[in-house]
Amino acid sequence: MQGIITLAQDPAAWVALVTLVIMEVILGIDNLIFISILTNKLPAESRERARKIGIGLALVMRLALLGTVAWIVQLTEPLFEVFGHAFSWKDLILIAGGLFLVWKATKEIHHSVDPVDHKEDMVGGAASITFGAAIGQILLLDLVFSIDSIITAVGMTPHLPIMIIAVVAAVTVMLIAATPLANFIEKNPTIVMLALGFLLMIGTTLIAEGMGFHVPKGYIYAAMAFSALVEVLNMFARKRRKSGTSVH
Repeated sequence: MQGIITLAQDPAAWVALVTLVIMEVILGIDNLIFISILTNKLPAESRERARKIGIGLALVMRLALLGTVAWIVQLTEPLFEVFGHAFSWKDLILIAGGLFLVWKATKEIHHSVDPVDHKEDMVGGAASITFGAAIGQILLLDLVFSIDSIITAVGMTPHLPIMIIAVVAAVTVMLIAATPLANFIEKNPTIVMLALGFLLMIGTTLIAEGMGFHVPKGYIYAAMAFSALVEVLNMFARKRRKSGTSVH
Protein backbone atom coordinates (compact mmCIF):
# COMPACT_ATOMS: atom_id res chain seq x y z
CA MET A 1 0.00 0.00 0.00
CA GLN A 2 2.85 2.33 0.93
CA GLY A 3 4.45 1.61 -2.45
CA ILE A 4 1.29 2.64 -4.30
CA ILE A 5 1.05 5.89 -2.31
CA THR A 6 4.69 6.68 -3.10
CA LEU A 7 4.04 5.92 -6.76
CA ALA A 8 1.02 8.26 -6.80
CA GLN A 9 3.22 11.10 -5.58
CA ASP A 10 5.75 10.62 -8.38
CA PRO A 11 5.10 12.97 -11.39
CA ALA A 12 7.05 10.62 -13.68
CA ALA A 13 4.65 7.82 -12.78
CA TRP A 14 1.67 9.96 -13.80
CA VAL A 15 3.30 10.82 -17.13
CA ALA A 16 3.99 7.13 -17.74
CA LEU A 17 0.38 6.27 -16.84
CA VAL A 18 -1.17 8.84 -19.21
CA THR A 19 1.19 7.84 -22.03
CA LEU A 20 0.49 4.15 -21.49
CA VAL A 21 -3.30 4.65 -21.36
CA ILE A 22 -3.20 6.58 -24.66
CA MET A 23 -1.03 3.88 -26.23
CA GLU A 24 -3.31 1.08 -25.04
CA VAL A 25 -6.41 2.90 -26.32
CA ILE A 26 -4.82 3.46 -29.74
CA LEU A 27 -3.69 -0.17 -29.97
CA GLY A 28 -7.22 -1.19 -28.98
CA ILE A 29 -8.65 0.46 -32.12
CA ASP A 30 -7.31 -2.40 -34.24
CA ASN A 31 -9.01 -4.96 -32.04
CA LEU A 32 -12.23 -2.95 -31.86
CA ILE A 33 -12.59 -2.82 -35.65
CA PHE A 34 -12.22 -6.59 -35.85
CA ILE A 35 -14.70 -7.14 -33.01
CA SER A 36 -17.26 -4.83 -34.64
CA ILE A 37 -17.09 -6.57 -38.02
CA LEU A 38 -17.11 -10.05 -36.47
CA THR A 39 -20.02 -9.56 -34.06
CA ASN A 40 -22.14 -7.85 -36.73
CA LYS A 41 -22.37 -11.28 -38.39
CA LEU A 42 -24.21 -12.69 -35.38
CA PRO A 43 -28.00 -12.45 -34.87
CA ALA A 44 -28.94 -8.94 -33.73
CA GLU A 45 -30.00 -10.07 -30.25
CA SER A 46 -26.59 -11.69 -29.59
CA ARG A 47 -24.23 -8.99 -30.84
CA GLU A 48 -23.94 -6.73 -27.80
CA ARG A 49 -23.65 -9.71 -25.44
CA ALA A 50 -20.86 -11.16 -27.59
CA ARG A 51 -18.98 -7.84 -27.52
CA LYS A 52 -19.26 -7.52 -23.75
CA ILE A 53 -18.27 -11.13 -23.07
CA GLY A 54 -15.43 -11.05 -25.59
CA ILE A 55 -13.97 -7.78 -24.32
CA GLY A 56 -14.54 -8.79 -20.68
CA LEU A 57 -12.68 -12.08 -21.16
CA ALA A 58 -9.97 -10.16 -23.02
CA LEU A 59 -9.53 -7.98 -19.91
CA VAL A 60 -9.18 -11.08 -17.71
CA MET A 61 -6.63 -12.52 -20.12
CA ARG A 62 -4.59 -9.29 -20.22
CA LEU A 63 -4.52 -9.03 -16.43
CA ALA A 64 -3.45 -12.69 -16.24
CA LEU A 65 -0.65 -11.99 -18.74
CA LEU A 66 0.46 -9.00 -16.67
CA GLY A 67 0.89 -11.42 -13.79
CA THR A 68 3.48 -13.26 -15.90
CA VAL A 69 5.41 -10.19 -17.08
CA ALA A 70 8.76 -11.85 -16.41
CA TRP A 71 7.78 -14.73 -18.70
CA ILE A 72 6.31 -12.40 -21.36
CA VAL A 73 9.56 -10.44 -21.55
CA GLN A 74 11.47 -13.67 -22.18
CA LEU A 75 9.43 -14.16 -25.36
CA THR A 76 11.76 -11.64 -27.03
CA GLU A 77 14.78 -13.93 -26.64
CA PRO A 78 15.99 -15.46 -29.96
CA LEU A 79 14.99 -19.05 -30.73
CA PHE A 80 16.59 -19.61 -34.15
CA GLU A 81 18.01 -17.72 -37.11
CA VAL A 82 16.93 -17.64 -40.75
CA PHE A 83 19.04 -15.73 -43.29
CA GLY A 84 20.77 -13.88 -40.48
CA HIS A 85 17.56 -12.80 -38.71
CA ALA A 86 16.90 -14.18 -35.22
CA PHE A 87 13.27 -15.15 -34.56
CA SER A 88 11.77 -15.10 -31.06
CA TRP A 89 8.43 -16.38 -29.74
CA LYS A 90 7.14 -12.81 -29.97
CA ASP A 91 8.05 -12.70 -33.68
CA LEU A 92 6.32 -16.03 -34.35
CA ILE A 93 3.19 -14.90 -32.48
CA LEU A 94 3.08 -11.63 -34.46
CA ILE A 95 3.52 -13.49 -37.76
CA ALA A 96 0.80 -16.02 -36.86
CA GLY A 97 -1.57 -13.25 -35.75
CA GLY A 98 -0.84 -11.23 -38.88
CA LEU A 99 -1.51 -14.21 -41.15
CA PHE A 100 -4.75 -14.90 -39.30
CA LEU A 101 -5.86 -11.29 -39.69
CA VAL A 102 -4.91 -11.13 -43.39
CA TRP A 103 -6.71 -14.42 -44.07
CA LYS A 104 -9.90 -13.32 -42.30
CA ALA A 105 -9.93 -9.88 -43.89
CA THR A 106 -9.29 -11.35 -47.36
CA LYS A 107 -12.13 -13.86 -46.95
CA GLU A 108 -14.50 -11.08 -45.85
CA ILE A 109 -13.48 -8.84 -48.75
CA HIS A 110 -14.06 -11.75 -51.14
CA HIS A 111 -17.51 -12.27 -49.63
CA SER A 112 -18.34 -8.58 -49.98
CA VAL A 113 -17.20 -8.43 -53.60
CA ASP A 114 -18.79 -11.73 -54.60
CA PRO A 115 -21.63 -12.42 -52.11
CA VAL A 116 -23.10 -15.11 -54.38
CA ASP A 117 -20.13 -17.42 -53.82
CA HIS A 118 -20.68 -19.25 -50.50
CA LYS A 119 -18.51 -22.28 -51.14
CA GLU A 120 -16.21 -21.57 -48.19
CA ASP A 121 -16.88 -20.54 -44.61
CA MET A 122 -16.04 -16.88 -44.06
CA VAL A 123 -16.23 -14.28 -41.34
CA GLY A 124 -18.80 -12.51 -43.47
CA GLY A 125 -21.11 -15.50 -43.83
CA ALA A 126 -24.01 -14.97 -41.44
CA ALA A 127 -24.47 -18.73 -41.02
CA SER A 128 -20.75 -19.53 -40.87
CA ILE A 129 -20.05 -18.14 -37.41
CA THR A 130 -21.46 -19.11 -34.05
CA PHE A 131 -21.49 -17.21 -30.78
CA GLY A 132 -18.69 -19.37 -29.38
CA ALA A 133 -16.60 -19.02 -32.54
CA ALA A 134 -16.92 -15.21 -32.37
CA ILE A 135 -15.74 -15.16 -28.74
CA GLY A 136 -12.88 -17.53 -29.55
CA GLN A 137 -11.65 -15.39 -32.46
CA ILE A 138 -11.89 -12.20 -30.39
CA LEU A 139 -9.71 -13.78 -27.70
CA LEU A 140 -7.26 -15.22 -30.24
CA LEU A 141 -6.60 -11.86 -31.85
CA ASP A 142 -6.53 -10.07 -28.49
CA LEU A 143 -3.82 -12.48 -27.34
CA VAL A 144 -1.56 -11.29 -30.17
CA PHE A 145 -2.17 -7.59 -29.46
CA SER A 146 -1.88 -8.14 -25.68
CA ILE A 147 1.57 -9.70 -25.84
CA ASP A 148 2.81 -6.94 -28.14
CA SER A 149 1.38 -4.14 -25.97
CA ILE A 150 2.63 -5.66 -22.70
CA ILE A 151 6.19 -5.95 -24.03
CA THR A 152 5.93 -2.31 -25.14
CA ALA A 153 4.53 -1.30 -21.74
CA VAL A 154 7.41 -3.00 -19.90
CA GLY A 155 9.79 -0.83 -21.92
CA MET A 156 7.93 2.30 -20.79
CA THR A 157 7.53 1.64 -17.07
CA PRO A 158 8.68 -0.99 -14.57
CA HIS A 159 5.64 -0.45 -12.31
CA LEU A 160 2.99 -3.18 -12.53
CA PRO A 161 0.17 -1.04 -10.97
CA ILE A 162 0.58 1.50 -13.79
CA MET A 163 0.29 -1.27 -16.40
CA ILE A 164 -2.83 -2.68 -14.73
CA ILE A 165 -4.55 0.73 -14.55
CA ALA A 166 -3.69 1.43 -18.20
CA VAL A 167 -5.09 -1.92 -19.34
CA VAL A 168 -8.32 -1.51 -17.34
CA ALA A 169 -8.78 2.04 -18.69
CA ALA A 170 -8.20 0.95 -22.28
CA VAL A 171 -10.59 -2.01 -22.04
CA THR A 172 -13.22 0.24 -20.43
CA VAL A 173 -12.98 2.57 -23.43
CA MET A 174 -13.35 -0.46 -25.72
CA LEU A 175 -16.49 -1.56 -23.87
CA ILE A 176 -18.02 1.91 -24.19
CA ALA A 177 -17.10 2.35 -27.86
CA ALA A 178 -17.78 -1.20 -29.12
CA THR A 179 -21.54 -0.97 -29.73
CA PRO A 180 -21.60 2.59 -31.20
CA LEU A 181 -18.76 1.67 -33.58
CA ALA A 182 -20.42 -1.60 -34.60
CA ASN A 183 -23.74 0.19 -35.24
CA PHE A 184 -21.99 2.88 -37.28
CA ILE A 185 -20.24 0.25 -39.42
CA GLU A 186 -23.51 -1.65 -39.94
CA LYS A 187 -25.40 1.48 -41.04
CA ASN A 188 -22.66 2.53 -43.48
CA PRO A 189 -21.75 -0.40 -45.77
CA THR A 190 -18.88 1.47 -47.42
CA ILE A 191 -17.22 1.76 -44.00
CA VAL A 192 -17.04 -2.05 -43.85
CA MET A 193 -14.71 -2.23 -46.85
CA LEU A 194 -12.59 0.58 -45.43
CA ALA A 195 -12.38 -1.22 -42.07
CA LEU A 196 -11.41 -4.45 -43.82
CA GLY A 197 -8.67 -2.53 -45.61
CA PHE A 198 -7.45 -1.36 -42.19
CA LEU A 199 -7.40 -4.95 -40.91
CA LEU A 200 -5.48 -6.07 -44.00
CA MET A 201 -2.91 -3.32 -43.42
CA ILE A 202 -2.63 -4.13 -39.71
CA GLY A 203 -2.17 -7.83 -40.45
CA THR A 204 0.55 -7.05 -43.00
CA THR A 205 2.25 -4.79 -40.44
CA LEU A 206 2.24 -7.56 -37.83
CA ILE A 207 3.85 -9.95 -40.31
CA ALA A 208 6.48 -7.34 -41.25
CA GLU A 209 7.32 -6.69 -37.59
CA GLY A 210 7.58 -10.42 -36.95
CA MET A 211 10.02 -10.65 -39.87
CA GLY A 212 12.17 -7.93 -38.32
CA PHE A 213 11.01 -4.88 -40.29
CA HIS A 214 10.08 -2.03 -37.94
CA VAL A 215 7.03 -0.12 -39.16
CA PRO A 216 6.39 3.13 -37.21
CA LYS A 217 2.89 2.97 -35.74
CA GLY A 218 2.44 6.69 -36.38
CA TYR A 219 2.48 6.14 -40.15
CA ILE A 220 -0.12 3.38 -39.89
CA TYR A 221 -2.56 5.38 -37.77
CA ALA A 222 -2.00 8.54 -39.82
CA ALA A 223 -2.94 6.60 -42.97
CA MET A 224 -6.01 5.16 -41.22
CA ALA A 225 -7.09 8.61 -40.00
CA PHE A 226 -6.63 10.14 -43.47
CA SER A 227 -8.61 7.34 -45.13
CA ALA A 228 -11.38 7.67 -42.55
CA LEU A 229 -11.52 11.43 -43.14
CA VAL A 230 -11.87 10.92 -46.90
CA GLU A 231 -14.66 8.39 -46.34
CA VAL A 232 -16.48 10.78 -43.98
CA LEU A 233 -16.31 13.49 -46.68
CA ASN A 234 -17.70 10.98 -49.20
CA MET A 235 -20.53 10.17 -46.82
CA PHE A 236 -21.41 13.86 -46.47
CA ALA A 237 -21.26 14.26 -50.26
CA ARG A 238 -23.59 11.29 -50.82
CA LYS A 239 -26.00 12.62 -48.19
CA ARG A 240 -26.06 16.05 -49.83
CA ARG A 241 -26.66 14.53 -53.27
CA LYS A 242 -29.53 12.43 -51.92
CA SER A 243 -31.11 15.43 -50.19
CA GLY A 244 -30.69 17.47 -53.37
CA THR A 245 -32.35 14.76 -55.42
CA SER A 246 -35.25 14.47 -53.01
CA VAL A 247 -35.86 18.21 -53.18
CA HIS A 248 -36.14 18.14 -56.96
